[in-house]
Amino acid sequence: MSWGSELWDQFDNLEKHTQWGIEYVEKYTKFVKERSEIEINYAKQIRNLSKKYQPKKNSREEEESKYTFCRAFLTSLNELNDYAGQHEVIAENLTSQIISELSRYLQEIKTERKSHFHDGRKAQQHIESSWKQLESCKRRFERDCKEADRAQQYFEKMDADINVTKADVEKARQQAQMRHQMAADSKSEYSSYLQKFNQEQNEHYFQVIPNIFQKLQDMEERRIERLGVCMKTFADVDRQVLPIVGKCLDGMTTAAESIEPKTDSKQVVESYKSGFEPPGDVEFEDYGQAMKRTVSETSLSNSREAKEKPAGKSKGKLWPFIKNKNKGSGPEDFSHLPPEQRRKKLQGKLDELNKDIQKEMDQRDALTKMKDVYIKNPQMGDPSSVDPRLTEIGLNIEKLQSEVQKFEGWLAEVEERMPSKSDTQRRSIYETQNSTTVGNNCAQDRESPDGSYTEEQNSETQVKATINPIPTSTTPEFDDEFDDEETLPTIGTCKALYPFEGHNEGTIAVAEGELLYVIEEDKGDGWTRVRRNEDEEGYVPTSYVEVFLETNAKGAMTYI
Repeated sequence: MSWGSELWDQFDNLEKHTQWGIEYVEKYTKFVKERSEIEINYAKQIRNLSKKYQPKKNSREEEESKYTFCRAFLTSLNELNDYAGQHEVIAENLTSQIISELSRYLQEIKTERKSHFHDGRKAQQHIESSWKQLESCKRRFERDCKEADRAQQYFEKMDADINVTKADVEKARQQAQMRHQMAADSKSEYSSYLQKFNQEQNEHYFQVIPNIFQKLQDMEERRIERLGVCMKTFADVDRQVLPIVGKCLDGMTTAAESIEPKTDSKQVVESYKSGFEPPGDVEFEDYGQAMKRTVSETSLSNSREAKEKPAGKSKGKLWPFIKNKNKGSGPEDFSHLPPEQRRKKLQGKLDELNKDIQKEMDQRDALTKMKDVYIKNPQMGDPSSVDPRLTEIGLNIEKLQSEVQKFEGWLAEVEERMPSKSDTQRRSIYETQNSTTVGNNCAQDRESPDGSYTEEQNSETQVKATINPIPTSTTPEFDDEFDDEETLPTIGTCKALYPFEGHNEGTIAVAEGELLYVIEEDKGDGWTRVRRNEDEEGYVPTSYVEVFLETNAKGAMTYI
């Protein structure tokens, strides 16, 4: 179907239709632009979300990296960040492949349409002008014919009147002939212009207008085709990123499948293992026999023993009660940590130092080779220019090696103090023998809830220990932390769930159901510091109490 033959008289409607078509392209361009903005905003929100949950640059990040589920979540966040990048690619491709192309095409099609309708209006004006000229010739011919008829009638009237002179009759006759001649000329002109107009009208409706309308039809079909291509591109832009999006999702799935609960549970042991031995069995104390009672640390005999010790502030204090006064990273030798954790920290530090030494040695070897090249080929460089750097590296290596020796000494000290299986076996044998010899005396080497041993020994046991010394795990002595320490503010309350005797130094005995004030929460070692009154305070096992922290306290929460 051709617009030229079928719509020859629909010039105005075609003008409206083509204008609507251009507006529709502008509408679709706006739609794609808004879709592109949505993709950009979505990608931005996804990136911000991924960034928000990335681990912070602190010591906690190193702790989290040990667990498979934390590493899996970090991988998922990175994949999500890449996923957001694909939505940015969609926005970029929509802009470059559709929005820019349609914007340029709209300018072209508007110019083309304007040109075609300009030619159509020009042809329309020309045929209308020809029609007006034809009408003018027609009216002139009609007027001349009427004038000729009137002149002929006037002549016949004058000729029939006997009272009119021959001169007047002749004048009327000449006037009639002149009018007839004018009518004949007008007729000839009208006939000629009519023929010309019909020819122009035929060309207008069968050549000029069909040609213009055909161009408009071609333009409209190209517009529709271009719109279809853009719609296809709209889908292809999404389809192009699907493989990469799929890889991102596969990465998330792989990360999730890499989570190993058993490995993470073992890592908890590695992270929090203290290295202390668990408490031994509590022996039966037979009060029915007359024997010397076991004395406690607070008894008079123990006080005498304390007097016999060399003067000094050092006391036999157990590790779990030691709180690091330095709120920073702690001592260089990690003495504030339990044995197992201290050993790991020292070993990690040694590994770092050995890596630094190897790095310095590699640099020294490289510079030595460079110096040899300079010696053999002086034109390449001055061998003495390398000496300062070699000297500096040598000093660095010596310094690092001294650090290694220092940390190795600390590591050896920790490993010597840590209990071994043979120590445990020998101690069990000794306790059995001691129980048989003494009878059902009070407990020897009684262990506290933190896994360390108390110093409850009677005189008979002390004699045996002197005669037959048994190697046991060494418990380091620490300064009494409560001395020279300011009174801590109350941060909450707690209720004792179970009775606790608190035999060890630094602990406090509590009764079941007793209410106390919390002055220092659990730092991860399993002990909570509490206060009964101004003069009585100490540590109790966290698992023995139900703690209620105040809302303004650090990490406000309630736990059991």
